[in-house]
Amino acid sequence: MSKPLNGKIALVAGATRNAGRGIAIELGAAGATVYITGRTAGGAKSPENRGESLEETAAMIEAEGGTAVIVPVDHLDPAQVQALIQRVDTEQGRLDLLVNAIFGGNSLLEWDKPIWEHDLDGGLKMLRLAVDTHLITAHHALPLMLRHPGSLLIELTDGTTAYNQDNYRVSTYFDLTKANCNRIAFTLGHEMKAKGGTAVALTPGWLRSEMMLEAYGVTEANWRDALVKEPHFAISETTRYGGRAVAALAADPEVARFNQQSLDAGSLAQVYGFTDLDGSQPDAWRYLVEVQDPGKPADTTGYR
Repeated sequence: MSKPLNGKIALVAGATRNAGRGIAIELGAAGATVYITGRTAGGAKSPENRGESLEETAAMIEAEGGTAVIVPVDHLDPAQVQALIQRVDTEQGRLDLLVNAIFGGNSLLEWDKPIWEHDLDGGLKMLRLAVDTHLITAHHALPLMLRHPGSLLIELTDGTTAYNQDNYRVSTYFDLTKANCNRIAFTLGHEMKAKGGTAVALTPGWLRSEMMLEAYGVTEANWRDALVKEPHFAISETTRYGGRAVAALAADPEVARFNQQSLDAGSLAQVYGFTDLDGSQPDAWRYLVEVQDPGKPADTTGYR
């Protein structure tokens, strides 16, 4: 099996579950040594009362023949993040790829509530979890990353810049978190370019995450049973699909051509030729614009 990322050092910040976990697995499968961080390890429950852990993610990476290094970190604490980067520097002397996949704010979502009705403390905490954590991590990681040309920083978000600027996303607070992630990639790409670095924003499509599968009462094995309740769920994808997008970007010697751009997994699948685990290529954001948002019947023909 090809290992295009052999010798590369990656950090996936926020790898306990969801897209971060899928990304970490695919980077390990591609040969990278993957440092995985998050707040849930050692048998503890997450602040959202979730049971997924860094140990589980590490086992999944190792099952794919990869190498994982577990480092429990709260990315809101600059001292913990600084210690993490110092450890990577001591052990590896370089950091080639940072994926800022930190969020942890799903329990704070209040759908379609105007700002005067939305819980203020919860909304502000969501911004801190999704924006401050990314800025703190980039601040400490980039000096190590930029020692060598070719470093790549990926801001994981929800929705491309083009989609988000035309659509209201859940609430003012959630909308701002995702707009910020896209803009952070744009600004960091500007700052990294002179030192040979690249930054992009990347959004997966409709994820079959642990929480989403639970919400529909299905598993990955029978996820199509959820189509009775939500037919448009047919366009959904595994967390590994976005992981393959990240691995493809990290292995691309000409990745700088995407600097400062807002990208999505479905479009990148057309560029690089990777597929989801079932061999399909879901193109979720084009589907949303052309099928779901206009209110057309669910039909993924030509979209996966």
